[in-house]
Amino acid sequence: MEAIKTEEQFNQIIASEDPVIIKFYADWCPDCKRMDMFIGDILEQYNNYDWYEVNSDEVQGLAEKYEVMGIPSLLIFQNGEKLAHRHSAYTKTPDDVLEFLQEELA
Repeated sequence: MEAIKTEEQFNQIIASEDPVIIKFYADWCPDCKRMDMFIGDILEQYNNYDWYEVNSDEVQGLAEKYEVMGIPSLLIFQNGEKLAHRHSAYTKTPDDVLEFLQEELA
């Protein structure tokens, strides 16, 4: 999962014609660390998509702009538009994340 370090880089990535998946996280977040333990298997299953991550403490303003109220959150973008968003309460297990991806990327 490639790290996004600037808002400019973020904007270039979400402009993709193909769907891109972006994880918002923070270093202090215990649920983010839990997700990191299982997300690798999901990345392998969905390796035909580009995955990125944004540390919401390092890249200021993006979480607010895209209504990321809790972390970790997964967002799917295409052509600069947010297509889907799964908030933190629904990203606690591999099944939660897989269900979201199956619904939104089918």
